[in-house]
Amino acid sequence: MNLSYWEKKSWLTNVDFTIIGSGIVGLNCALQLKNRFPKANILILEKGILPQGASTKNAGFACFGSLSELIDDLNNHSELEVLELVKKRINGLQLLRQTLGDNNINYKELGGYELFLKEDDVFYNDCLSKQQTINTLLKPIFNDTVFSLKENSFQFKNIKSKYSFNKFEGQIDTGKMMEALLLKVQSKGIKILNNCTVESYSGDTSSVKLKTNNFEFTTSKLFIATNGFASQLLKESVKPARAQVLITKPIKDLHIKGTFHLDRGYYYFRNIDNRILFGGGRQLDFKTEETTALEQTELIQNTLESLLKNTILPNTPFEIDHRWSGIMGVGDQKKALVKQVSNSIYCGVRLGGMGVAIGSLVGKELADLV
Repeated sequence: MNLSYWEKKSWLTNVDFTIIGSGIVGLNCALQLKNRFPKANILILEKGILPQGASTKNAGFACFGSLSELIDDLNNHSELEVLELVKKRINGLQLLRQTLGDNNINYKELGGYELFLKEDDVFYNDCLSKQQTINTLLKPIFNDTVFSLKENSFQFKNIKSKYSFNKFEGQIDTGKMMEALLLKVQSKGIKILNNCTVESYSGDTSSVKLKTNNFEFTTSKLFIATNGFASQLLKESVKPARAQVLITKPIKDLHIKGTFHLDRGYYYFRNIDNRILFGGGRQLDFKTEETTALEQTELIQNTLESLLKNTILPNTPFEIDHRWSGIMGVGDQKKALVKQVSNSIYCGVRLGGMGVAIGSLVGKELADLV
C-alpha cells in the first residue's frame, strides 16, 4: 500500500497499544486501556468491514446459562467453578449495561425459557430433579429463586407441557450495542482501521512488529481479541464454532416474548421487531461447523425451518427474511483464555458462545494484564 507521510504519521507512528479485533472484547479492552492511560495512542485493526466474528452476528441473549447447561457444567466442573462462571457472566452483563446504558442497547428483561422436546423424558426428568440443587447453588448470588416451572403459554408444539423459566434473563439489540460501543470508543480518540488483516507479527522485550495485508508498523504492546479466529494468530487451544441463524419477516400480532433455549441449548430463539430470530443446530454436524467460513448449510437451515414450522410457530404463517452465520471460539474448558503470551503480547479469546455476557469483562481483564 502506497502510504503518504500524513497517513504514516497520524495512524502508524508511536503506537502504544494495538488491538486485533473490533468486537466486544477488543473495543472494551481499548476503553479500559484509555481509562488507565489517557495519553496512549491506541489502534484497533479489524479484518472485516464490521466486526467479523460474532459480535455483530449473535442472537442478543443477555443470559448466564439455562437450567440444563448449568447441570451439564456441574458434571464437568466443581461447584465453585460453576459459581465463578455464573458470577463472571453476571458481572460481565452488568459491566456492559453500565458502560453503554440500557436504552442504548435496548435491554429488556423479559425472562428466559428452556423448552424440552416431548420425547426427551429422561433428560426432562433429570433437569426437574436437579432444579432445586441449582437454585440452592445460585441463591447466594441472586438472593432469590432463579429457575421455576411455567405452563406452555406460548402454545409451542411437540414439547413438554411445562418449561423451565428464569426471570433474570434478558435480551439486547446486538446492532445497537455494537453501534454504541463503536461510537464510545471513537469518541475517546481511539483509531479503528477496517479491512485490515494481520498476516504475521514478531515481538521482542519492548515492541511488536506487525505485517498486515496493507502495511507494516511497530507497536509497544499487542492484544489479540479475535476469539473464534484466534488459531490463525495464536498457538492456543481455541476452536472455531459456527452458529447459523435465520430471521423471519415481521409477523402480525406476534405473541412470543422472551429468550428461548431448546434441546440442551443447541437451539435458541427470541422475538425482535415482531420477528422470530432462530439459530443453532451445530450439534447436527459438529465437524462441519468447526469452521471460520461464514456460510450456511442445507442440513441446518432445513432443520431450523422445520422446527420453526412444527414447534415454534405451528399455527402462524411466516416467511424467512434473511440468513447469516457467526463464528464463536470454544475449547475444552468453559473458562475464557485471558493471558500474557510473551513480553509484549496478550490475548483474550475463547468466549465459549457467551460473548454478550462476558465480552466486556474479558476486555477489561485483557487490559488489566498490562
